[in-house]
Amino acid sequence: MGRLFRKRLDLTIVVVAYDMARELPRTLCSLTRDYQRHCAGIDYEVLVVDNGSPEPFGHERVAAYGDNFRYFYLDNPPSSPAYALNYGAERARGRILCLMVDGARLVTPGVLGLAAAAFRAYRDPTVAVLGWHLGEDLQYRSIAAGYDQAREDALLAAIHWPEDGYRLFEIAVLAGSCLDGWFRPIGESNAVFIRRDAYDRLGGFDERFDLPGGGFVNLDFFRRAVLRKGSELIVLLGEGTFHQLHGGIATNTGDERERQNLQHRWEAQYKALRGGAFDAPGKRPVYLGGISPAVLPSLASSVQLAMEALARGDSLFAGSE
Repeated sequence: MGRLFRKRLDLTIVVVAYDMARELPRTLCSLTRDYQRHCAGIDYEVLVVDNGSPEPFGHERVAAYGDNFRYFYLDNPPSSPAYALNYGAERARGRILCLMVDGARLVTPGVLGLAAAAFRAYRDPTVAVLGWHLGEDLQYRSIAAGYDQAREDALLAAIHWPEDGYRLFEIAVLAGSCLDGWFRPIGESNAVFIRRDAYDRLGGFDERFDLPGGGFVNLDFFRRAVLRKGSELIVLLGEGTFHQLHGGIATNTGDERERQNLQHRWEAQYKALRGGAFDAPGKRPVYLGGISPAVLPSLASSVQLAMEALARGDSLFAGSE
């Protein structure tokens, strides 16, 4: 893959967005130096790749978040975000990349500082952040029960976000890719960090995942990144990404039949491309982070799920033990 950067930076965050006028400002706010903690010494940039929104978000709105924020608009791109992610990576100046397939994700305040620490401590890590859905249930179920953007706005106002980003844990549930909690394998990360040269060796995101929404493209990239030879999996304990409602294909349909049809198509494409069904990578992680009071309930339930797995005779991280 090409390298089109100028001055080398420590880190580039690539954020892909489509028609997210409500959600993207919050995501960008959560990536600013004012919001992120312990990142004063990190030279980073945020690249927003607008994947053909009917009304472009615009350079000026992105630049308002800091002189390290850049904007690119793709005219008539593929419906899968794979091309947009690779496009952003090619224009990144960072030695380390953070790939955010979904621009509707808020992040907690320790993500950038802790990820940078992981790359100082380990030679070639893959750093993962667990995903969450805002609301009381997985969003495809909560939507069917009446959850909407107005309700979500009220939840964020109730915790006075963005004053304390860790209070997001109070109004969210674990996403489907990590329903088993902190101490079992996860299927993907919506903020995955990897060295730029490792990204190039992997070939980036596989653009053959061309179904609307990308299908399993993010899961596929995460699995390949985690399982590559010599890489340590680092999970940022006590941090998360939080999905906002935005009408997304993967999470924001309340029609169960439609959701099942999409899932079957995505599974079939993954099997056709990789020769078998998707399985979450079972590599044992190293945990890095701290614990805020708001994350304690999820930790407690995660411990219970892990203990139940052990009682059944299951290995916590099959394939690594």
